[in-house]
Amino acid sequence: MNREEIQKIIPHRPPMLLVDESELKEDGHVESSYTIPQDAFFVQGHFPGYPVVPGVILCEIMAQGSVLLIPREYLEKNTAMYAGLDDIKFKNSVFPGDRVEVNSKRVEIHPPLVIVDAQAKVNGTLCAKGILKFFLVPKEKLKGIE
Repeated sequence: MNREEIQKIIPHRPPMLLVDESELKEDGHVESSYTIPQDAFFVQGHFPGYPVVPGVILCEIMAQGSVLLIPREYLEKNTAMYAGLDDIKFKNSVFPGDRVEVNSKRVEIHPPLVIVDAQAKVNGTLCAKGILKFFLVPKEKLKGIE
């Protein structure tokens, strides 16, 4: 799935669309990727002379990269929003130009709650990992979300 196809599923748009491609594998896990732009807004000033991707952005990359784990019928009427982040670990820094590869698997789904186990790597090196929890919020309750 490319960016255009992903935008049909999630409401994120540039500059907050943080997934370039995503694929649901036969065994049920998802592999996604995002290349950090050299001029990404979130590294400007974080930190001067050492532009490192903030941890919260790595969590968002993992979250958006995991969206295909949520059955399409749930996402047609709902938007997945954070319900929690558990056991998040940051292992290595990520920089502009890096291609972040996300591997995620669904742990549980009990609508409206979805729990995902995700990892983010650059060149095979683990950068971040953790458990992401999402709450499926009906779109009619969210102003401006189509």
